Amino acid sequence: MYEYQVIPAPRKGKKARGVKGSEARFALAIQEVLNDASADGWEYLRTDTLPSEERSGLTGRTTVYQNMLVFRRAIEDRADEQDADADFAAVTALAEEHEDAEAGEENNAPSLPSATDANATSDAAPSVDRDEPYTLR
Repeated sequence: MYEYQVIPAPRKGKKARGVKGSEARFALAIQEVLNDASADGWEYLRTDTLPSEERSGLTGRTTVYQNMLVFRRAIEDRADEQDADADFAAVTALAEEHEDAEAGEENNAPSLPSATDANATSDAAPSVDRDEPYTLR
């Protein structure tokens, strides 16, 4: 049994002494990500390019493609597997909340009372009871 980690691939290279050219800088950036994940026990599995729908302007949507690095590591015992299942359930719940929030983004305008309701409430002036007459000073 395995657990997986997916992270975005670097978009640009990393400057370093002795590394020249855009290809070499980009390779260095990828190499550092792979080595960091490997040091934490993750095995590089593959790179995937996945579509992602994003907002464009006020009402439009556009599809962009994201490059994702996929890593895996073996789950040693049942307790780790249960922890991974709990983590997966939490991530799934967050993803569903995110989808619900995006669905709610279609209409972000606050709800206001209708003009008829506003006029009906403003016609009735508040009554003021005073025990003594009001005098200007």
